[in-house]
Amino acid sequence: MSEVKSAESFYVSDFSKKGCLSSESQEVLNERGLAQVFFLQSLSVNKEHGMNYLEGSAMCRWLGGCLFLLLAGCSVGESKFLAGNLNGVNHTSAAINYFSVNGYGGANISPHGYGGGMCCAMLPRQWQPGLKLEVEWETDPNPYAKSPPLGSDAFRTFMAKHKTNYKQHSAIVDLPAYEIEKLCSLKVHFLPCNQIKVTTACMAYGQPGYPIKEPLEMKEPAVCPK
Repeated sequence: MSEVKSAESFYVSDFSKKGCLSSESQEVLNERGLAQVFFLQSLSVNKEHGMNYLEGSAMCRWLGGCLFLLLAGCSVGESKFLAGNLNGVNHTSAAINYFSVNGYGGANISPHGYGGGMCCAMLPRQWQPGLKLEVEWETDPNPYAKSPPLGSDAFRTFMAKHKTNYKQHSAIVDLPAYEIEKLCSLKVHFLPCNQIKVTTACMAYGQPGYPIKEPLEMKEPAVCPK
């Protein structure tokens, strides 16, 4: 198996070379991981992993820069990473209870709907080939099931049984190329058969030039391709 170089070790080695990190600061970075960013090119991918739009928030970028300075405890030049909003588009009939990218996110998305707008997804300032994302999400295949009155014992019994149908998924996907001048939010598209597509395009889904063309309402095929 090839060696995996995580974004966490990338941060630590980069700051250590500059003499900016104490051993205590390195430990903080190792524990916190700044795991919001990306697996690098040498990541070994398991073959089983098949996947309202706002521009990146200036406040998120400012907060992200402050976080790096606080953790590193030294003065650095231009940040190697930028922060942008995290959005999702659900093309399926299942509800998405939550989703995350490299551990960050958490928004829910209705069937054939939109969600997210959360801060922040960290993207490298300079794109390079081989950058990858790990997307994790949970689905409810029967989101419109009729339930007893909210708060009743019958409702709690119903939900305990209903939650057994929830499905957890994960996928590792490539981060498409982008230019910093055109870098806005990170948009994650959830397609049938647990497929994922991502883009950093600034325009909204459905506008001319948007790179992901699949219709919003898609049906699950009888048999998913392997």
